[in-house]
Amino acid sequence: MFWFRKKSIIIFMLLPTLTLYVLYMIIPIIMSLFFSFTGYSGIGKIDFSGLENYIKMLRDPLFFNSLKNTFIILGFAFFILLPCAFLLSLLLNKKMKGINIAKSLIFSPAIIAPIIVGLIWTFILDPYKGLLNMFLERVGLDFLALQWIGGKTLSPYSMGVVYTWQNLGFITIIFIAGLKIIPKEINEASMIDGATPRQELFYITIPLLKETFIINIVLIVAGSFKIFEIIVQLTGGGPNYLSESLITYMYFITFQQSQYGYGMVIAIVTFLISIIFFSFYLIIIMRRDKE
Repeated sequence: MFWFRKKSIIIFMLLPTLTLYVLYMIIPIIMSLFFSFTGYSGIGKIDFSGLENYIKMLRDPLFFNSLKNTFIILGFAFFILLPCAFLLSLLLNKKMKGINIAKSLIFSPAIIAPIIVGLIWTFILDPYKGLLNMFLERVGLDFLALQWIGGKTLSPYSMGVVYTWQNLGFITIIFIAGLKIIPKEINEASMIDGATPRQELFYITIPLLKETFIINIVLIVAGSFKIFEIIVQLTGGGPNYLSESLITYMYFITFQQSQYGYGMVIAIVTFLISIIFFSFYLIIIMRRDKE
C-alpha cells in the first residue's frame, strides 16, 4: 500500500470531489458576492451599483423581520430540539421492550418530505379548519384557539414547533449513535467508584459526546437557516411577508421581484451569519479543550 501514500495519488483521488466542491460551492459564492454589487434583474446588462443594495438592506424592515423569524426558529431548535433529543436518546439507549419500534416512530418524521410536513401541519394549525382549534372549541377551551399560522405574531413560533417535530428523531438517532461509542467499561468503573447517575451524566456522558454535540449543532443551525418548504406550505410568507425567513425572503426578492442584486445581498448575509455561529461555537469548544 506504499503507492497509496504518495501525494500525487492522494491529490488524484481527491480531485473529483474538490472539482465538484469548487463548481457547486465556491464559484456560486463568488458569483453571489459579485451580483450583490449590481442592480441586475436577470435580463439585460449588468450595471454596478456599489453598496446600494447593502444600504437598501439596512433600511428594509421586511429583512429585519425575516431575520427575527429565522432567529426564533433557531431558538426553538437550539433550546428545545437539542435538549429534548439528548434526553430522548438517553431514554431510548436503554434496553426496554419495544424500544426499536419507538425509535422507528420517532425517526419517521425525518423521512417525510418537508413540503408534506408543511401540509400535514397546515391541517392541524389552520386557525379556521385546523384540528387543533376544532379540538379546543369542542372541549370548551375557545380562548386557547389562536391564529397559529397566518397571523402577525405566532407564525414563526409555529414554524419552530414544526421544524422541531420533523428533526427530533434525526437528531436523537445521532445522539444514540454517539452513546453507543462510549465504552461500557467507563460507565462500569464510574459505578464502582460510587458515581451517582447525575455525576455520570455531567462528568462522563456529556464530555464524551462533545463531537456529537458539535455535529448536531451544526446540523441544527444549517437547517434553521435553510428552512423553506415548511414556511411556503404553512403560510407562504404571509400575511404581508410577516412570516418570511431569510431564505424565503431571499427567494421572493430574487425570483419573484427579479431583484437579483438585492437577493444576493440577503444570501451573502445569511451565509455570513451562519459562518459566524459556527465559528463562535468552535472557538468556545477549542478554548475548553485548552483549559
